Amino acid sequence: MNYLEAEDRAEVFVPHAFDERVVDLGEVRLNYSTVGDPALPPLVLIPGQSNSWWAYEKAMPLLAEAFQVFAVDLRGQGRSTWTPGRYTIDNFGNDLVRFLDLVVGRPAIVSGHSSGGVVSAWLAAFAKPGQVRATVWEDAPIFAAEVTPACGPSIRQGIGPIFGLWHKWLGDQWSIGDVEGMLKALPRELPSSVLAALSRMVPRDEPAASGVPQSLKEYDPEWGRAFVSGSANASCDHENLVSHVKVPVLFTHHFHQEDASTGKLMGAISDTQVRRVEELVTAAGQAFTYRSFPEMPHSMHEHDARLFADTVIEWVAELR
Repeated sequence: MNYLEAEDRAEVFVPHAFDERVVDLGEVRLNYSTVGDPALPPLVLIPGQSNSWWAYEKAMPLLAEAFQVFAVDLRGQGRSTWTPGRYTIDNFGNDLVRFLDLVVGRPAIVSGHSSGGVVSAWLAAFAKPGQVRATVWEDAPIFAAEVTPACGPSIRQGIGPIFGLWHKWLGDQWSIGDVEGMLKALPRELPSSVLAALSRMVPRDEPAASGVPQSLKEYDPEWGRAFVSGSANASCDHENLVSHVKVPVLFTHHFHQEDASTGKLMGAISDTQVRRVEELVTAAGQAFTYRSFPEMPHSMHEHDARLFADTVIEWVAELR
């Protein structure tokens, strides 16, 4: 299968507030944007599944008050290379190890949202010595993104069905692209618990004119298949991952509810799973700071950029 570069999908993209840059990492060309004074400490931002770097556009100028900010597109998202058959947490993490070396070049704070939060955890555990100072895990589905987690509900008991639906109707690399069929299938194929969770986790003021958000147009739906099938995490057991964390962690926990009778999770991660994450991080000898925002949608940095920026800036100041 051939890899797809941004120029192969040029008609998809739209302009943004900050300039975009590309770094060649070998297997992939990684797209990113940066803002802020290079004399300030670096902060790397990792978006979640189906998001591009510009999900952080509102937060970036606020974070630039304290950091030089780098927001990235992971492989398979945004303008970065699409790599069929190669969407794994280990590959995402190793891409960013190279990015930290080639672009950032000094110890950084790393903040990841959702699946990007799992990648942030990977870097906290497995980045090269001295690359990462501390990590933020914004509503990260540790355990809950796995098919057979060691603790709590699995991806198939949570938000996984939406990823499966995207892949079914849009196909690997948008090879099907049946948007109309997907929209008609939503109420028929998604459990009511998933629809309810989506309305709380990802509120949207207005639907996109095409029925598909811009961020989804820039996303390879094979990501969804990789997570629902388990291949994305197959070589990255989350309990082992968190047990190897080597830097302090800030965990922000947003809207979530768990159905005691079915085990289904509305939200990114359950209370039980967060408690286990804290046990593992502290057993590894690292500080774990928990911040609860029960009314916050899944993405704080998009829906309350000022609160997100203040939370990160204040926590980093406390570390110092």
